[in-house]
Amino acid sequence: MFIFTHLFSSLKYFTFRRLTNYSKLQLSYILSLSGIRGYIQTSPYFISVEPVNFCNLHCPECPVGNKSNHSPAHIFFDNERYQKLVDELSPKLIHIIFYFQGEPLLNSHLFDMVNYAHRARLFTSTSTNAQFLTHSRARELVLSGLDKLIISVDGSTQETYETYRVGGKLEKALNGIRHVVALKKELKSVTPLVEVQFLVLKTNEHQMKEMKQLTKSLGADRLTFKTAQLYDFEHGHKLMPTTKKYSRYEQNKQGSYQLKAKQPNHCWRLWNGAVVNSNGNILPCCFDKLSEFSFGNISEDSFISNWHNKKASGFRGKILQNRKQFEMCRNCTSR
Repeated sequence: MFIFTHLFSSLKYFTFRRLTNYSKLQLSYILSLSGIRGYIQTSPYFISVEPVNFCNLHCPECPVGNKSNHSPAHIFFDNERYQKLVDELSPKLIHIIFYFQGEPLLNSHLFDMVNYAHRARLFTSTSTNAQFLTHSRARELVLSGLDKLIISVDGSTQETYETYRVGGKLEKALNGIRHVVALKKELKSVTPLVEVQFLVLKTNEHQMKEMKQLTKSLGADRLTFKTAQLYDFEHGHKLMPTTKKYSRYEQNKQGSYQLKAKQPNHCWRLWNGAVVNSNGNILPCCFDKLSEFSFGNISEDSFISNWHNKKASGFRGKILQNRKQFEMCRNCTSR
């Protein structure tokens, strides 16, 4: 019942102008698939904004957690740049995701960022490990107007949880959920929808049933079992689950592993959204973990100018020619 209430309350974000822009985006995408690459003036309907580029945990398959991204010093998204970005895009934008790689709650201005987007009538969501989701922060999060909160809980016991969320405490994550659920009731708020996300791995797949019971006892709105993106998967991986339904990979006739999903030479994400990292660089999508394919920076030019420049259109064109020429695309399930 809550899900329907939440969906109904989200209808306010779909203005005529935003729906018109969304329709143009789909038309532009379909024409591109047909080999027609005429220019249609559009704006993304979603973007991901990275509040910070660092994290408190050391998850083994995360470039930030395992330090393989060689990121510069800790960077916080500049608030003035952020507000200009929202002001530019909000007439046609529908959804802002406050997450890319770093832990969003490490930015003390996150609540203000969410509230600014909320006042612009934008759907807002974020994803967190909830290690810093105290009672006071949970209150700020609910009051900010956040629509959806994803909390990563990859195990029903501390022993299992910490095999992937290295450095994390399960009880802190569970308490964070409890705080938000309790404060929603106290403040009589429908939002945020609280989604517990369980990354299915070989180390925790035996606890999926227990996770369902735990989520229900916590009062969260939803539990999602997510397949894991693994690096160096071709020869198998120690974290690859044995439950085929929740593995992105399958073994081929040669004995090596490959993505189960087909990878056609197109990708809807590139026509519909983008990522703006903490530096202000506009990236094609969330798989560009190392920020290799930046279209430009919002401090140097407007988002729309960068999103439609030669570098951006050239990258989309290359995807249509041969998506697998980009290493980041070879491990992507988006279509």
